[in-house]
Amino acid sequence: MKLKPDAILFDMDGVLIDSLDAWWEALNASLKIFGISGINKEEFIRKYWGHDLYDNLRKMNLDLEIGLECSRIYAQYIDKIKIFPETKGVLEKLKGYKKGLITNTPKNCTYKILEKFSIQKYFDTVVTTDDVEKGKPDPEIVLKACKDLNVDPSKAVLVGDTLSDIKAGREAGCTVIGVKVDGDFTIKDISE
Repeated sequence: MKLKPDAILFDMDGVLIDSLDAWWEALNASLKIFGISGINKEEFIRKYWGHDLYDNLRKMNLDLEIGLECSRIYAQYIDKIKIFPETKGVLEKLKGYKKGLITNTPKNCTYKILEKFSIQKYFDTVVTTDDVEKGKPDPEIVLKACKDLNVDPSKAVLVGDTLSDIKAGREAGCTVIGVKVDGDFTIKDISE
C-alpha cells in the first residue's frame, strides 16, 4: 500500500492502545452504582465499542449522569490499559507526517493515557469527544483535526478499528484504513 497523505489521523482505542476491557469494566461498574444490570462483553463490542459514550447511553435509554461516573471510573482503570507493541515504532517511522489523534475518549483520560505511554509528542493535534459537539461516527471530530492541521480532509488518511471510525472518516472525505475492519484499505494492525 503506497499512500502519500498530507496528514495521518489515528483513532486511539483499539488502534494504538488496548483499552477494551477498561472501558467495558468501567461501564459495568457505573451501571452497577446506578442499580442497573451490566452488559456482557460481546454485546458491548457489538453495540457500543467505538461510539461516543453519551450516544451509547442515549441508545440504552439511560441517564447521562452515568457517563460522568463511567468516565471517572475509567480514569481509575488506566493501569489496565496497554499500548500495542508496534505503536511507538510506527509513530516514530511516521515522524515526517503531520499526525492527529481523534478519539471519543474524554480529554482528561486521553491526556493521562498519552502521558502514561509517552506518545503525546508524536501528535500535532489531539481532538477528543470533549472538543466537538458530536463524537464519532459523526465526521466533526475528523474535520476539526484536519482544520487544526491545515489539511484538506481528502488529503488525509484516517486509521481506525470500528465502523464508527470508518463512517466518520468517509463522511469527512478521508481515505480510510481499517484495522481488522473494512476500510478503503484493511490491515491487521498498524505495523502494516
